[in-house]
Amino acid sequence: METIHQNNARVFKALCDEKRLEIIERLRSGEKCACVLIEQMNIGQSGLSYHMKVLCDSGIVQSRQEGKWTHYKLSESGRDYAVELLKELTTPVAEAETQDCCCN
Repeated sequence: METIHQNNARVFKALCDEKRLEIIERLRSGEKCACVLIEQMNIGQSGLSYHMKVLCDSGIVQSRQEGKWTHYKLSESGRDYAVELLKELTTPVAEAETQDCCCN
C-alpha cells in the first residue's frame, strides 16, 4: 500500500527535472501530440515517454490516445493539487501542535 508521502513525492519528482519543466511550459498553450513534442524538443520517443509517464503519474498532465499517437494536456485538478500540497507543506503548524525541543 502506498503512503501519502510516496504519492506526494510523485508531484515533486515531476517538477524537479528541466526537461519535464520544458514539457509543462509547452503544454501551457494547449494540448500537444507526442509527435509535436518530440520535434519541438529534439528528444527521442523513449525519452519523451519516460518524462510523460512521470508527469502523468503525478497527475499534473493528462493523456489521451488517438490512433498511434498520444496527446497530452495539463490537468487543472493536478495543478490545483500540487499548489495546495506545496502550501500545506510550507505552512507552519500552530504552536500547540509542535513538540517542545528535548534540549530545553
